[in-house]
Amino acid sequence: MNSLKYIILFLVSSGSVFGQSVEGNIDNLPIKEYTITIGEEKVNKAGKKVKGMTINGSIPGPVLEFTEGEYAVIYVKNDMSVETSVHWHGLLLPNFYDGVPYLTTPPIEPGHTQKYEFALKQSGTYWYHSHTLLQEQSGVFGSFVIHPKKETLKYDKELVLMLSDWTNENPMDVLRNLKRGNEWYGIRKGTATPLNRVIARGAFGAQLDFWRQRMEGADIADVYYPAFLINGEEKIEYPAFKPGEKVRIRIINGGASTSFWMTFGGEDPLLVSADGIDVEPTVKNKTFIGIAETYDYIVTIPQEGKIEFKIMAQDGSGFASAFFGNGKVQAAETLPRPDKIGMMKEMAKMDMKMGAHALKYRPSKDESIEMKNEYGMQKDGMNMDAMNMDGMNMDGMNMEKSKTDDTKAMKMEGMKMDKDSTMAGMHTDHSKMKGMGDKMNDDDAMKGMQMNEQKDTMKTGNMEGMDLFSEYNYDFLKSPEKTSYPEGTPVKEILLNLTGNMQRYIWSMNGVPLSETDNIKIEGDQVTRITLNNLTMMHHPMHLHGHFFRVINKNGEYSPLKHTVNVPPMQAVTIEFYGNEYGDWFFHCHILYHLMGGMARVMSYDTPPDVRMKGFPAAIAVAETDLYYSWGIVDASSQSTILNLVTSNMRNQFNATVEYGYNENLEAEFTYERYLHDYLRVFGGVNIENKTKDSFDEFKTIGVVGLRYLTPYLFSLDARIDSELRTRIGVGRSIMLFPRFAVFGYYEYQLDFGWVNSLPSGINTESETVWSAGAEYFLSRNVSLLGSYDSRFGGGGGLSVRF
Repeated sequence: MNSLKYIILFLVSSGSVFGQSVEGNIDNLPIKEYTITIGEEKVNKAGKKVKGMTINGSIPGPVLEFTEGEYAVIYVKNDMSVETSVHWHGLLLPNFYDGVPYLTTPPIEPGHTQKYEFALKQSGTYWYHSHTLLQEQSGVFGSFVIHPKKETLKYDKELVLMLSDWTNENPMDVLRNLKRGNEWYGIRKGTATPLNRVIARGAFGAQLDFWRQRMEGADIADVYYPAFLINGEEKIEYPAFKPGEKVRIRIINGGASTSFWMTFGGEDPLLVSADGIDVEPTVKNKTFIGIAETYDYIVTIPQEGKIEFKIMAQDGSGFASAFFGNGKVQAAETLPRPDKIGMMKEMAKMDMKMGAHALKYRPSKDESIEMKNEYGMQKDGMNMDAMNMDGMNMDGMNMEKSKTDDTKAMKMEGMKMDKDSTMAGMHTDHSKMKGMGDKMNDDDAMKGMQMNEQKDTMKTGNMEGMDLFSEYNYDFLKSPEKTSYPEGTPVKEILLNLTGNMQRYIWSMNGVPLSETDNIKIEGDQVTRITLNNLTMMHHPMHLHGHFFRVINKNGEYSPLKHTVNVPPMQAVTIEFYGNEYGDWFFHCHILYHLMGGMARVMSYDTPPDVRMKGFPAAIAVAETDLYYSWGIVDASSQSTILNLVTSNMRNQFNATVEYGYNENLEAEFTYERYLHDYLRVFGGVNIENKTKDSFDEFKTIGVVGLRYLTPYLFSLDARIDSELRTRIGVGRSIMLFPRFAVFGYYEYQLDFGWVNSLPSGINTESETVWSAGAEYFLSRNVSLLGSYDSRFGGGGGLSVRF
């Protein structure tokens, strides 16, 4: 009975009754209005003035404060030169005001003002941000606080802390850099694992095992950030708090791609709320906050000194601090940087295997994979007991390319791998999964749900480097009320494997990106239970718009309610929610670059679209996750110059390569490639070459078709045949030996078939080999020193410039 009572109260508080959101009758509600203006201006957040996006002239935007029961009216004015949007993160509101442009809400055009209005039937700490491309990374975010009608917690003051990460680059250039493949972010952060460090740690055998499985190392975070911020500052003071005061600290992780460890100096704080919903108060200091999560603490200002609150980027690449009070600092604990090489060694001992693709050959659009108990899924959430490390597959540990282009006569393709690359697609073979029958194939089966003798060690976190995975769970969160649903409520179970490919920076679910799947149908008046099985080595903070869901943990019926759940590497988390809404709601990874890479779905109640959305096709929102990205590279050396240009999206790639040797040999190639899956693509095009090496008077054009494949041990293979029946097979590889210093090599075997006039004479063949080798030293993200020897052009040196 208590469970049913809680559900009824929760449905009412969410503004949803009998499957329809209540937009609010404002006759009896107090109205509170805000106007916020989104603009473009120069900002300095990390020692350099760059173009940013501000809200009311600041980053982050202002705190919007309301009281539960009020009717919010918010005018959003767009003073920028591009369209924008605002999503009200964690708020339960009518679908039309959710703020995902083209999917639920019209975009805000330049010079226009858009009105959002909804009744506030909840309280807690929330936030708002742009849902247009990567604008949130540029500064379009702020906090949203709803005070309860009656406060149940005792404290004297409160403070909102908005955490964020900052890049001085254009965020779209950051994503382009990730798409093209470039080691610079890992080098710049000091998180790269070059071979000399691997050997010094006695991990060469582990490295060979990783290479065998097409992976370079364990990734933790993708992007280099020169600054991490608290309320827009790397260091910020709050001296107004007096000794003995109890302060409610409302913490929001508004990072674009950074999760943080949080620690407090002084007396351990009291954790009282998660994602805006009260939890059983618990004393907790060291806490991991995933992207888009919120936590509220009550801290007591000491009689002497001031408290430090410290956030540390998950990969150890930086930190920021806030101080409460006055006097001598009571320092927060500083956590050590994760040991990536130690982690590699331990994972190699587990004999993990790769398998699940981030981009399948034949993607299935049916996401409604109903799960049975015999599949090894735990009913209370975390599946560490169910994971079988024997045969655990890790797909897509795809490393970044040496020269960042796929053409360069194939010489450089796939030869340098990202030292921060993801072990995307880890999963284990599990015979019981065969019961899923026709709805799943081997590539999207959750082959990663059982653990053998390693499981106890994983839980205790005693393995070298492996505490990275064992410390992330939600067992410390307990709801003060039962959150379970009445017995007999219909349940639909869905499995979503979280998959990724770091080489091309594609992220997906069940090996299928958003652009290649249909909506997931949500039935009203039943529970949808989703198991999120992370088959990658990166954390994925998954956010469901317009809903709260139960995160199943050890507290069973008292499992907490959240709107965002962090799914750690190699683990599974089960969430469930009651279908009581209408319309389409976005569900996605809140690492913005993963969202833009395809890790998203649309949860649909399959109701008629809002008439106000006529003329705003939802396909535009989906298309944002499958954009074309272009880049290029010029290698200018004393013996030759090579230009490569690439334009690519999920499945398609266009390449242009021009190579000029100073022995007056000019060759150009233009090809189209189609990716069949992560490692294999076919291509066709034309090759143009001067007939005489010392003359440009006459050129020969021939057709060419072939395939390109990334082999085990990270060799890039190119096999082709042209219209003159010349066959070529080439293979290339690159290895980073030292920080900033890599070596590369390429070998090609050419076999020419020449038909003679008389058949009895048979076939004449001529063979030739081409090879090159060299080294590269990275000066910056876009410039390297280059030295090489080519069997056609001889030796020399110069610069490699990426653009």
